[in-house]
Amino acid sequence: MFLGIDHLVIAVADPDDAAAQLEADLGLEASGGGRHGVLGTFNRLVWLGDTYLELIGVFNRALAERSWLGPPVLRTLDEGGGLATWAIATDALEADLVGLRELGSDLGDPVAGERRRADGAVVRWRLAAPRLLGPSDPPFLIEHDLASAEWTPADRAARAAVNHRIGGPVRLDVLELPVDDVPRTIQRFSRTAGLRFRPSLRGRGSRDADVGSQTVRLRPRHRALGSAVLHLAADVVNERAIELLGCRWVVRPSG
Repeated sequence: MFLGIDHLVIAVADPDDAAAQLEADLGLEASGGGRHGVLGTFNRLVWLGDTYLELIGVFNRALAERSWLGPPVLRTLDEGGGLATWAIATDALEADLVGLRELGSDLGDPVAGERRRADGAVVRWRLAAPRLLGPSDPPFLIEHDLASAEWTPADRAARAAVNHRIGGPVRLDVLELPVDDVPRTIQRFSRTAGLRFRPSLRGRGSRDADVGSQTVRLRPRHRALGSAVLHLAADVVNERAIELLGCRWVVRPSG
């Protein structure tokens, strides 16, 4: 069963520098991270409850080019950085794959992965990815090992209480993706990930789909706003928007 948006993979030249910029300019604080030894990538994480932002960089281009995650990250970096791909969290990966493949999904077989943190703890997961990954392509699915680091009940309770400087606990409400052809993209998202779209209240040809309690929005791409938009809810008085790390960030009062 889909639980929600798991994480957004944001390609940056240097994850530590990006984390410092995100904290200084937006008030979101990064914690932890580590290396994907076999992928050639390393990261810092910004937790928004159980959803997180993965600020990802490349330490070995040759390894990254041969990995499943490296190509979209490298392409995005070569274009200046920003959202490279994203993931949906599930607690029943095999069952979801069976149902989605009956719809014609091209999601691959489950692959185990892990990341070693600076403190030596190991985070483990399994995932299934489609043939193509990119900021306007369907997401991959991920199921976390709840006995590994970062996913025990104590870990999850601790990050639920995190107060970011921008304004207390912060959540991701909407991931808005600019696409060249909304109807065609809907077909791909529906076939690959089973998402069901409806006309968005935002209008302008946009379409929304529920992922747990969150929303994925597809909107027609236009020159004035060609980047992904991350809609966040926080304990703030006034709405604000900022361009940062190749994305547009919109922060609204929680309610």
